[in-house]
Amino acid sequence: MNRYALYLIAAMLLVGSNVGVGKSIVAFVPVAAFALLRFVIAVGVLWPLLRPSKMKRVTRGEWVNLFLQALFGTFMFTLLMLNGVQRTSAVAAGVITSTIPAVVALFSWLFLKERPNGRALASIALAIIGVTVINVAQNAHGESAASASSFTGNLMVLGAVCCESFYVILSRRLTQTLPAIDICAYTHFFGLLLMLPLGLPALVAFDYASVGIGTWSLVLWYGLSASIFSFWLWMKGIRHVDGSLAGVFSAVLPIAAALYGMIFLGERPTAAHGIALACVVAGIALASVRARPVPPMAS
Repeated sequence: MNRYALYLIAAMLLVGSNVGVGKSIVAFVPVAAFALLRFVIAVGVLWPLLRPSKMKRVTRGEWVNLFLQALFGTFMFTLLMLNGVQRTSAVAAGVITSTIPAVVALFSWLFLKERPNGRALASIALAIIGVTVINVAQNAHGESAASASSFTGNLMVLGAVCCESFYVILSRRLTQTLPAIDICAYTHFFGLLLMLPLGLPALVAFDYASVGIGTWSLVLWYGLSASIFSFWLWMKGIRHVDGSLAGVFSAVLPIAAALYGMIFLGERPTAAHGIALACVVAGIALASVRARPVPPMAS
């Protein structure tokens, strides 16, 4: 295995573990406050790329596309994902998040009229089965407040997956005209502006003394790894790894999320989680055979 393949694996390990890291953080920090801090950290690092002289070269159409990417792929994705993991397990959230390649294929079919081949259709079907298995299994435990909350959380995570898939579709055109790292900087800047009205009041009212240094360290890590490290690693690897292999590495995401949930959150996966994970991983592997590269999660 070459170093570029290791870059892709590392990127997916970060994305998957961040599902659990986010759950650890929102147990102590309000979602709106944490979401704003995530953008503040990202923009603070990416600020050198936001030079006015450079931004003037971006066309009006590109700015519209960038705003829509930020709306779906950073702002709405972050809110839905963090609110979702607050209500469901990291294991379930990881499995649902790993359906992004299948949802991208589905949305490309619905909105871009890109008819999928048989393997892509099978991948979409397996992803749907996987998500359905998780929700049916949780509802089978009864109508308790916990199961209802988990179901709501799963739906929120699925909403985040849909938002990220819109981001991927929108990014296809821009990556032909703008550097990927510039797109990352601009979308996170827009995300910061969109999050300010929600996050600023939460930050002002928040009792900072109630949170320990460990949680603040996780906030810093999440801001850096979710917005910059995983993005850079994926872009570094995807340029040198065949597309038929790149998609397979997405299967690392739910595994990383499950391991974090078991080791740090004390979660215990059920048989339903195993069945769902097998469906999703099989779908990713199937669709990745001679497939085009799947654009990175940049949110």
